[in-house]
Amino acid sequence: MQHKPRAGLSRVVAAGAVVALSTTLAACGGSAEGDGETVGVTLITKDSINPFFVAMQEGAKEAAEGEDVDLTVAAGAEDGDEAGQIEAIEEAVARGDDGILITPNGPGVNSAIESARDAGLYVIALDTPPDPADIVDITFATDNFLAGELIGQWTAAQLGGEPATIALLDLFNDKVVSVDYDRDQGFLTGMGIDTADPQVNGDEAPSGSYSGGDYEIVCNEPTGGNSDGGRSAMESCLTQSDEINVVYTINEPAAVGAHEALEAAGIDDALIVSVDGGCAGVQSVKDGVIGATSQQYPLEMASQGVAAIADLARGGDAPETSDGLDFYNTGVALVTDQPADGVESIDTDEAAEICWG
Repeated sequence: MQHKPRAGLSRVVAAGAVVALSTTLAACGGSAEGDGETVGVTLITKDSINPFFVAMQEGAKEAAEGEDVDLTVAAGAEDGDEAGQIEAIEEAVARGDDGILITPNGPGVNSAIESARDAGLYVIALDTPPDPADIVDITFATDNFLAGELIGQWTAAQLGGEPATIALLDLFNDKVVSVDYDRDQGFLTGMGIDTADPQVNGDEAPSGSYSGGDYEIVCNEPTGGNSDGGRSAMESCLTQSDEINVVYTINEPAAVGAHEALEAAGIDDALIVSVDGGCAGVQSVKDGVIGATSQQYPLEMASQGVAAIADLARGGDAPETSDGLDFYNTGVALVTDQPADGVESIDTDEAAEICWG
């Protein structure tokens, strides 16, 4: 299949604001009304439990109704389950779907994605750009590096020059996924800490200077992106140091688990930062559990993806990547009730109006 790029998707979300554009993707191409053509699309998420992916499924279902799309929803058994996603890809091909939306669980799904594209399906990655990016036709995702950079800048500003004793609670330690290293490396960059390989977590200098003072990185621990993993990872870090005052977390469930471990250890002054911006996470910021989070927009990713495949199947053109990126940026905004000079943000009341889950 040859796809010609085209501009213009339905919404751009900037670092500090959500800007609705007047032109929607669906209006750019064929509509189901009047042509009677039903389009088959499969959405494959990392799992079906994480509120982020539940919200993505809801967004896809709503968009499918308006686009006359026959939507199939599938998921891995858990974050990292590549075999389950491969099975869902193969089923989509066998069913004769027009396209697949997928949040890849890792590079193990790449060959199945290539086979689907060879069979004529248009494949869009959501949330997690695959490696390499051109394994799929296009990715609709948060700029995860920017999401990490924003919470890093906020953290450095909040510390006000105090030494930073840092725990990095990542996603995996047994596989390389772009969302994992982009957020981690973005956070360190926002803190003003030099990184080595931008696609490797944990290879930066364990101590040195950040933009406001001295730092020490105590640990890089995997969480699996869930609260139990966040708690156990934080507990492991605390065995290495009880002076941790900065906790970076891959997502808000992991942040909540980390908070539980810190609370159990009698530590109540550590800055916890995260990424997601779900309604529960926004409430955690409001409650003081999380100091700041970067909000992303899974419903936007899914609804735009459904509309793009419906448009393409009816003779429309392919969407194009955002300027300077190898994916289409669906936006990010820093959420905090403790704004920092020079770091654009929205407060929890604003974030609650546009949160998900």
